[in-house]
Amino acid sequence: MKKTIFTLCMMISLLTLTACGSTNNHSNTEMITVKDVRGEVEIPKEAKRIVDLSGNSDILSILGYQVIGTANSDAYDYTKFPSYLKDTLKGAKILGYSMQDTMDIEAVMNLEPDVIVISTVQEKMYEQLTKIAPTIMIQNEALDWKENIHHMAEIFQRTKQAETWLSAYETKAEKLSQSIKNKYGKDTSYLSFLASGGQFFVFSDAGFGDVLYNDLGLVKPKGMPKQSDISLPVVTYEGLAEIDADYIFLITTDEMQKELESNRVWNNLPAVKNKHVITLPSSPYFNQGYSPIGREKLLAEIEGMLNEAK
Repeated sequence: MKKTIFTLCMMISLLTLTACGSTNNHSNTEMITVKDVRGEVEIPKEAKRIVDLSGNSDILSILGYQVIGTANSDAYDYTKFPSYLKDTLKGAKILGYSMQDTMDIEAVMNLEPDVIVISTVQEKMYEQLTKIAPTIMIQNEALDWKENIHHMAEIFQRTKQAETWLSAYETKAEKLSQSIKNKYGKDTSYLSFLASGGQFFVFSDAGFGDVLYNDLGLVKPKGMPKQSDISLPVVTYEGLAEIDADYIFLITTDEMQKELESNRVWNNLPAVKNKHVITLPSSPYFNQGYSPIGREKLLAEIEGMLNEAK
């Protein structure tokens, strides 16, 4: 009997100590108040367990965080990472795709996050997620990737890390720009588009095209359709023929590539006749230009791609 009472007392003592320890750990956590699109949110200053559903896990890595849950999955297979983020997001659990408006709430809860990041796309999940952990909602800028970095940096109070990364990126881009212009001519024009389902989605001012025209300062060909929002301009074969490009970055599937190669309009394009076409798989290159880490890796690849097409 004495032994049983002693054991019970020890268990109660351990439970009490554990409870006190948990309370102390919580009370010792320094909190900061940040602003998101809904107002003010109180989060831990040094968040350790971040779940990101907004599609900005790569930006969080730039700021020095390693997410434990992410929706930065491959656009063609939500169960895996795009190749350009495999190393960056290694170890994180994939919870869905960032353009989905709902994901598995229970899976998020099981990760025991101390902060959750979502975009306005997942607004319908907001109330449920706030019951799990402080939830930050952001508005992604579809045509201004640098603004997304600055905004995230301001929220997490890590503007120095953002500025350092952006400065390094711009230096790499300037060096590559000069190299390409010296080798291929400063007036040479470049086109990138996705060929899918018999349509051509032109990267005019976003994604891969944004890397070419804004980051590298390369020439945009005449006849390019304009882009006003996140949706890529779509053209037909005839519309494609009106774009006067010296080099083409063709992003496509094997099936669509075969269709192109048998098409008269395609085969009469000057870039095709001159064998100035760089063919790239739709995964990962359709989405790669939308990711800061993806863009950085494109800088390391583009000149080599052009050399192979020369």
